[in-house]
Amino acid sequence: MKKLLFIVLAVSVSFAVAAKIKLPSIIGSNMVLQRNDTVALWGNAIPGAKVKINTGWDGKNYTVKAGSDGRWKLQVMTGDAGGPYKIVFSDGEETVLDNILLGEVWICGGQSNMEMPVCGDATQPAEGSYEALRTVKDYPDIRMFTVPRADTDVPLDSCGGIWHVSTPKNVSRFSAVAYYFGRTLSDFINVPVGLIASSYGGSSIEAWMTEDCIKSIDGVNIEAAYSGRLPREKPQRLWNAMLCPIKPFTARGFIWYQGEANLDRWFDYAKMQKAMIALWRKAWNKADMPFYITQIAPFAYGGDPENLRLPLLIEAQWQAANETPHCAVASTTDVGNRDCIHPGKKRQVGERLAWLALANDYGVEGLPAPAPTLYKMERHGENELLLIFKNVDAVDSFVYYDENGTLDIGGFEIAGDNQVFYPAKVKKNVWSNKIYLSSPQVPDPVAVRYAFRNYDDKANLHTNYGQPVPPFRTDTWQVLK
Repeated sequence: MKKLLFIVLAVSVSFAVAAKIKLPSIIGSNMVLQRNDTVALWGNAIPGAKVKINTGWDGKNYTVKAGSDGRWKLQVMTGDAGGPYKIVFSDGEETVLDNILLGEVWICGGQSNMEMPVCGDATQPAEGSYEALRTVKDYPDIRMFTVPRADTDVPLDSCGGIWHVSTPKNVSRFSAVAYYFGRTLSDFINVPVGLIASSYGGSSIEAWMTEDCIKSIDGVNIEAAYSGRLPREKPQRLWNAMLCPIKPFTARGFIWYQGEANLDRWFDYAKMQKAMIALWRKAWNKADMPFYITQIAPFAYGGDPENLRLPLLIEAQWQAANETPHCAVASTTDVGNRDCIHPGKKRQVGERLAWLALANDYGVEGLPAPAPTLYKMERHGENELLLIFKNVDAVDSFVYYDENGTLDIGGFEIAGDNQVFYPAKVKKNVWSNKIYLSSPQVPDPVAVRYAFRNYDDKANLHTNYGQPVPPFRTDTWQVLK
């Protein structure tokens, strides 16, 4: 009898241990949940077990039954921004998450320029890193989660990693672009901000998509796209390991910094970007979820600043944004580095992405967003072209004068019907949104290009608020390099 009782007790104890609820790493203490929204909570328990959940912000109790595979998922409603709160999970044994905030959540993806941390990398410093760490105390409600680098053939339920609070140590190793984005949001809307960084240096855009999605894109040669790629860069491997574990996590929007790995296939990039945005929005179940793209920064790819691959890919980035609702691009024409593919000016990038979100999603008026772009080109006189820009006004006008009282605007080229481009002279004009161009070598100009090189150190047109004009061209002539 005693032996039988011992066996029963042993089985009961082992069952109780097995009954411990298992949560994915993205659901944890210190996290931020999207405010005033329906958010998902999910995990694993014993098959058929009843899981009870209490949400601290409203005191509500929920019950969900684990399926035959032990998985369970529940949608709960959040409230106004605030905290800290607790969430208590129980299937007979409690699991408690604490220090949870309700606020704004953003997914931050891409390759190495999104991955680059606030403290910079070896031989590649990030500007202003000490200032960022010195002021961490002013942003206690920014929370950060980094999805660890991984790739796999099968979709993962959890990715490792934990939510971090704002300390100098934690901020220093977090994505610089993402942190400055979150810091700028916090400055203006004064609510907690949760940042989920999922990026992998050197990754192509295809690696962040499913194979079925790529195959559905008209005109894209998937075999050519795969040519020479590492296994981790093939579709669905990063998707499986670095997006599947977080895609149930409710968020407000996305910021994206990628494109360098796709320069050789710039002609496919607009289609790929549009398809990827649609795929991510579908995965997060929000058809109009904001998506903000970072224009890749100038760099002398292959040691050749005159090559045109970079502006052609940038052209594709802007095309994708213009053809996609609730999507925009942050210009980076002024932050590049001729000899370093990872420029140190990450604060400007994060801020400009945040300006787009603040203007479009949070109703903040008066911000310099979006960047100035060409509205139209007109012939002016016998040998002059007139460019009229949008997103420029009397307050945030073009800067024609520097601290010495003069500034030569560079980066413009014009051409006639012979398609030969020459540097253009810019006539300064009091009215803020117009540029007049001419060249003695081009008596009958028909086309303009600006900053249309991998790297052009003369391209310096910007507004009072520092918004740079992105590379553009008015022609559609065939490009041979």
